Amino acid sequence: MSVGGVGLERDGKVGVHLDGPRDGRVSRLEVIEGPSGRRRRTKAERARVAAESLVPGASVTDVARQHGTTRWQVYDWRKKLRTGQLVVPESVAALPMFAELVVEGPAAAMPAETEVATGVEIVVGDVVIRVGADADEILLTRSIRAARTATS
Repeated sequence: MSVGGVGLERDGKVGVHLDGPRDGRVSRLEVIEGPSGRRRRTKAERARVAAESLVPGASVTDVARQHGTTRWQVYDWRKKLRTGQLVVPESVAALPMFAELVVEGPAAAMPAETEVATGVEIVVGDVVIRVGADADEILLTRSIRAARTATS
């Protein structure tokens, strides 16, 4: 039988499936005992896994992989946890799930810069050029060129 391009072969034993390519290589083989071949998880275990997936920064895929289930199953358990069909055990519920939000009053305003530039001082060799902050760009350019010419 082939599902989604992956060959599934049924072994002679109940509940044993070989999942992998048909070339004889098996990257993972998992045998689940029992009449149905399905894992049985308690409600507390399902709630714990769902709560673990809700921790900030947790990846549902990683949590599912760590607990040997699918992400769809974890999403289903999260939904049941929200609707109250699953209850988080006391041992897990006592742990903080989110950081507490603390809102403080407005921060003190930073003092504005009150100093205003009154002028510019440019040193070219032995020549010092001092101009006011409102100096004309053309005048400043001519002054710098003249100072360079004088020092060369």
